[in-house]
Amino acid sequence: MNLKAKIEATLFATGSALSINEISEIIGASCDDIEEALLELIMDYSSRDGALEIDDEDGYIIQVKNEHFDIVDKLMPIEMGESMLKTLSAIAIKQPVLQSTMVNLVGISAYDHIVNLLERNLISKKPQGKSFLLKTTPRFNEYFKLTGDTKTLAQILDMQAKN
Repeated sequence: MNLKAKIEATLFATGSALSINEISEIIGASCDDIEEALLELIMDYSSRDGALEIDDEDGYIIQVKNEHFDIVDKLMPIEMGESMLKTLSAIAIKQPVLQSTMVNLVGISAYDHIVNLLERNLISKKPQGKSFLLKTTPRFNEYFKLTGDTKTLAQILDMQAKN
């Protein structure tokens, strides 16, 4: 197997950004050789009209190009941190709930969580006075495979977030 193929396999298998030193340790080749092969690999990816690219902003990683992310987003599971999961479960339990109430419950980070949950179409909002009324969407039910009451799932999510 040539060095570019080894690097490509390493980047694909790890799924996270790696430094040249980390790649060198994994593959067992010099950093200079890794750097040269990486540049060739980056050029290979950029010269073809594919959906993947090698990003080198915070280390090297194979990723889907931005223009194709909407497709991947539909297929990949949604990953949420504990604090965002708490925000989502609180919305599901208390829905419909005012955004201002969520900020009081969760803190200022609720604003970022709400933006993220809206982007993922897990919640919706509509103007209500000086705030917004938040509630879960059919996408929320679909994602969590709910056919009935969302309050039960929200309580389960809340218990998981506490553990």
